[in-house]
Amino acid sequence: MIEGKFSSQGELIFEIDLVASDGLIITVDALFDTGFTDWLAINTQDALSLGWELVESEETRLTAQGESQFNIYAGTVSLDTQEFNISVIAGDEIAEVLLGLPWLFTRKLVVDFPEDLLTLG
Repeated sequence: MIEGKFSSQGELIFEIDLVASDGLIITVDALFDTGFTDWLAINTQDALSLGWELVESEETRLTAQGESQFNIYAGTVSLDTQEFNISVIAGDEIAEVLLGLPWLFTRKLVVDFPEDLLTLG
């Protein structure tokens, strides 16, 4: 189980580890977005710097702003010391790391604003 924090706007933020192809671990804050239907989204430059393998280029996806083109990478993420090999959506306009809805198929999300409690485990 990992503990998260709330942003000043009440967003759900979790610290996760991105595992580069050479094994280097980069710790980042990720915004949990239940409206995002993929595992993870990051900026294309970040996927390239991690050395993740490009699986598919210019795949069209529907976003809140309409259809957009994204690249799909094979990435590795570590949550609570457990590594996951997942598909990662990457785009030049993605400003922050996003965790998506599929995590809720394998983990329980607890959000308790009054108690200031946020966990994913």
